[in-house]
Amino acid sequence: MNEKKTRYKITFAYDGSNFAGMQVQPHQRTVELVLTNAVNKIAKKPQPPIAIIASGRTDAKVHALGQVAHFDLPFTIKPTALLKALNSSLPLDVLVKKVEVVTDEFHARYSAHHKRYRYRVSQGEFVDPFKRNYTGHFKYPLDITKMQVAVKDLIGEHDFTSFVASGSHVKSNVRTIYDATVVRDEANNEIVLEFAGNGFLYNQVRIMVAVLLEIGTGQRPANDIPRVLAGKDRQLARWTAPANGLYLVNVGYDIPQN
Repeated sequence: MNEKKTRYKITFAYDGSNFAGMQVQPHQRTVELVLTNAVNKIAKKPQPPIAIIASGRTDAKVHALGQVAHFDLPFTIKPTALLKALNSSLPLDVLVKKVEVVTDEFHARYSAHHKRYRYRVSQGEFVDPFKRNYTGHFKYPLDITKMQVAVKDLIGEHDFTSFVASGSHVKSNVRTIYDATVVRDEANNEIVLEFAGNGFLYNQVRIMVAVLLEIGTGQRPANDIPRVLAGKDRQLARWTAPANGLYLVNVGYDIPQN
């Protein structure tokens, strides 16, 4: 006899500083591992264990403000009660912000239609000890206007082969970026870059940030991005910005609600 299961969607944040990424890895502390442990503890450790399905992976040191996952419980519990139970069981570097009951058709990964990422660049002359885990550091002067012009060339549907790190195993490198911005945060002496798209390749955001920083210093012309895209060659983009400045801001869905 099959038990009636209830599917829950959770929206959660985490400080990636002490995680080896989102996805479970052998002998590593990961966000998926601590979430799985918390959910199975609440469910009284059923067999087989309850699996956590996230919207996607993030790398070691990358943070999230609005990551999403789903899981099925063999019983029904009020979202408010589950929210409290999860946060009571989780370490302090993970916070569940919202719990919702969703239909069985909802899938944290496959139902997503966009993601938004933010990258923070600290412009201090020296590394700030209170920012070192939460921003990339780039002390050189940046022409923000050139970066703002250049970032528009990333908007639209493109083959991002030049912006994907080795180790990616996807069938296509074509992705669509809906929105891309570069702003200066004077109060915090930071440059903040944001990208929203229908999906992102392995290290794509960090590689795009690196190219834009080179444009900002004059190492590349402001109109260089179309050439890099057309070349479909990772060597054209050169380096990758550090992971600790990257944040998954949110994941967008069109969800059929119960």
